[in-house]
Amino acid sequence: MEGALGGIITGLVDIPVIAVPTSVGYGTSFKGLSALLTMLNSCAEGMTVVNIDNGFNAGYSAAQINKLIERGR
Repeated sequence: MEGALGGIITGLVDIPVIAVPTSVGYGTSFKGLSALLTMLNSCAEGMTVVNIDNGFNAGYSAAQINKLIERGR
């Protein structure tokens, strides 16, 4: 379930989505590995997947996207 959320959101919006799998989940999450593999295997266009619990790199990727947008204006 946790891994599918990024793909669902990506299908609903037309902007980049940064997916961050977490090590905390319900059921058999294997410390985030299940969510990570689900996100990577979804092949959703416009979705960037960072490593498990890697919110720092997600923020960095968002800043890079914002810099590209600002250059285009």
